[in-house]
Amino acid sequence: MLFDDLISEFDRGLRSITGVSRMTRPVPVPQDSSAPAELSPQERAHAAGLMRVNHVGEVCAQALYQAQKLATRSPALKEAFEHAAREEEDHLAWTAKRLEALESRPSLLNPLWYAGAVAIGLVAGRFGDRVSLGFMAETERQVEQHLNGHLEELPVGDLESRAIVEQMRADEANHSKAATDAGGIELPFPARALMRAASKVMTRTAYYV
Repeated sequence: MLFDDLISEFDRGLRSITGVSRMTRPVPVPQDSSAPAELSPQERAHAAGLMRVNHVGEVCAQALYQAQKLATRSPALKEAFEHAAREEEDHLAWTAKRLEALESRPSLLNPLWYAGAVAIGLVAGRFGDRVSLGFMAETERQVEQHLNGHLEELPVGDLESRAIVEQMRADEANHSKAATDAGGIELPFPARALMRAASKVMTRTAYYV
């Protein structure tokens, strides 16, 4: 059984890194039915950089949930992490399609981001389920804040990217609440600060590379 799980997670990880992701939900579309605004080259490049960062975040989310799912012995938590991972895989596919529409590409460092997130997820899992859930809740809270910032930065006319980010933000808030409701503890301030610092390094790098 463990071997089958490892094979399944390896397959998902490979797809996450290579950009071959499956969607269970269609790409969100803007509520405004008017024709998309024409973005300037600068706006297109900025939107692509932001969506590349979001794509990296989803690569990391896949890795984190895979590692945490393997680390726990609780069937209920395995299912919770799997449910969140499936929704994050939608995000991964959505952001990949948006990058393609913006004539851009994912981060060249995706294998590095993925490997680092797997290691972090395994460490969190080693501290027990309540810490692992607390890590999930804090991660999703920080991602939600990060997406709020992107909604402020995205070009006003880029309604397609905005629709994707808004749905992602709603999903992340649900994941955070679910983790807290399941018994996740609040992480100590040094851990939260370290997570924010690591996130800044990742986002600043992924915007360009």
